[in-house]
Amino acid sequence: MKKNSAFARWFYGESDTLLDKVEMKPQKEYKEKEGEIRELMQEKELLREHIYDMKDNRKLKLFHRMYHIAALIFCLTLISIMLVTVSWLPENGNPDNPVNNEVSARYIESGLQETGAVNIVTGMILDYRAFDTFGESNVLFIATVTVLILLRLDKKKTAPAKKGTAVYEKPADELTIAEAEADDRVNEPKNDAILQKVAGFLVPIIIIFGIYVVLNGHLSPGGGFSGGAIIGAGLILYLNAFGFQKTERFFTEKTYKWTCFVALTFYCLAKSYSFFTGANHLESGIPLGTPGAILSSGLILPLNICVGLVVACTMYAFYVLFRKGGF
Repeated sequence: MKKNSAFARWFYGESDTLLDKVEMKPQKEYKEKEGEIRELMQEKELLREHIYDMKDNRKLKLFHRMYHIAALIFCLTLISIMLVTVSWLPENGNPDNPVNNEVSARYIESGLQETGAVNIVTGMILDYRAFDTFGESNVLFIATVTVLILLRLDKKKTAPAKKGTAVYEKPADELTIAEAEADDRVNEPKNDAILQKVAGFLVPIIIIFGIYVVLNGHLSPGGGFSGGAIIGAGLILYLNAFGFQKTERFFTEKTYKWTCFVALTFYCLAKSYSFFTGANHLESGIPLGTPGAILSSGLILPLNICVGLVVACTMYAFYVLFRKGGF
C-alpha cells in the first residue's frame, strides 16, 4: 500500500477526506419567542381536548378496547402454541432423540481421524464448522469498528476551513485525545507501587498462559476464544497499572487494525482453500500430523492463533474505547 495515496493517508489517520471540502458554519442558538411558546401550548391543549378526549371520543374508546382484546388474544395464542410445541418434544434420555443422530456420531467416531485434533470440540468448531467461526470472528471485528465510529475522539481541537469560510470550532464539552487521557488518569491510581509490582509479576504469566491455551486448543480444553480472552485481560491489567503512555509503545490503533486485518484475511483464504479442495474431492496437501503433537491437526492450529489474536484485540479495543474514546 503506497503511503502517499489518499486511501493510505485516511487509513493511517493522517488526513480526513471530507476536511476542507464541506463548508461548516457555527450554528446560531435558536430562541423561541414568548408568543410562539404560548401558541404551541394552546395547540397542544386543543389536541388533547379534541383528539385525546376519552369521555367524548368514541373512536378512541373503541380503539383502546380493541387493543386490550387483541393483546389478550395474542398472548393466549402464543402461550397455546408454546405449550403444544413443548408437548411434542421427545422424552429426556430417550436414545432415539434427534440429538443422538449421525452428525454427532460422526464427530465422535471420525473426528480424530479427519481433523487430527484430539479435542473434538475444537475439531468441530475450526474444521467442520470453520466458516461459522469465521463469521463470529467478523462479528467481533465489526462490533469494534462500530464502537470506534461512535466513541472515537478527534485528534485535533479545531479543523481549519477554506478561505472565505468560517473556521469550525468544537464545542467546549468535547475533549481531544490528549485531554481525555489526562482526564482519564485523574481518578486512576498514579504510580501505585503495589498495583504496578503485582501487575508486572502477573501480566507476563497471564499472557503466557493465554498463549498456551491458544496453542493447545487442538490438544486440550481451550482454543482461540478462551486464550484470546485471557490475553486481552492481561493487556487490560497492564493498561490499568501503567496507563496509556506505556501501553501505546507496543499496542496502538494501527497495531489493532493490522493484526485483525491479517488474522481475518489469513483465516478466510486458508479455510476457503481447504473447503474448495474438499468439496471437489481433491487432496488439500495440508498434513494432519501426529495426533497429540503440538504441530498437528492441519489448519486448526494457525486458525486458533488467528481467532485468539482477534479476540484479544477486540477485548482491549472495547475497553480503551469505552474508557477514553481512543487508543
